[in-house]
Amino acid sequence: MTLPLFSTTDDPGPDFTGLIRRLEVPSPTMMPTGSALFGSNGAGGNSFRHGTTVVALRFADGVVMAGDRRATEGHAIAHRAMQKVFPADRYSAVAIAGAAGPAVEMVRLFQTQLEHYEKVEGVVLSLEGKANQLSQMVREHLPMAMQGLAVVPLFAGYDLARGTGRIFTYDVTGGHYEETEYNATGSGGRDARTTVKLGYRDGLVRDEAVELAIQALYEAADEDSATGGPDLIRGIYPLVATVTAEGFLSIQDDEVAERFSTLIDRRRSEGRQL
Repeated sequence: MTLPLFSTTDDPGPDFTGLIRRLEVPSPTMMPTGSALFGSNGAGGNSFRHGTTVVALRFADGVVMAGDRRATEGHAIAHRAMQKVFPADRYSAVAIAGAAGPAVEMVRLFQTQLEHYEKVEGVVLSLEGKANQLSQMVREHLPMAMQGLAVVPLFAGYDLARGTGRIFTYDVTGGHYEETEYNATGSGGRDARTTVKLGYRDGLVRDEAVELAIQALYEAADEDSATGGPDLIRGIYPLVATVTAEGFLSIQDDEVAERFSTLIDRRRSEGRQL
């Protein structure tokens, strides 16, 4: 296979999606539309897997991002151990909610785009630049969102220039907005945000932020049937990760399990319902 050559006026540069368009390769996020997707009557006759609740919050050294593991298909549980929190690159993370298939493909394309940019330009894209790239991908997915396959990511990372963690949220039109402290999205997002709001303060240390994120998912699962709580029988726990000046780091299941156990014991000791 030979490397493609472009004229100076047609060179896609560091834009990976632009490159695959020049080569006429179908984008990973392209899906059938209209009758091919929903049937000749345009009604949603098929069920699709959906990811549910993800949350992110700032702490003194960066950001914590967490997501439950449940995927739903209508009113049924389709998958109990779905991954919803991914490293975008070394210093950023992305979490997904919405239609699971397109969301995962969007994350993979986003990861490739960031790697491609770094290889072509020889420098890492700024955190705001990464947020803008993801915004463009969400905007390009709008036709599918209008047919019921919405993807709503949550993006966070450590800004090396500013020396702080930053969080960005999105809507289905591709609009992106920076959050100063925390946010959550998905079907249990409102309950997760409320929990974080009640427990958040400036200057949280790493352990406090991780515990608050875990508590937010626990409370969301208690109120929202589509959000999965800790599965003690199967040993399935939400995914939690931090992004600091040291980079992206997934928190081990053993620590997450211990923190959930502590949370449950505390609720029992307070006489509260589990």
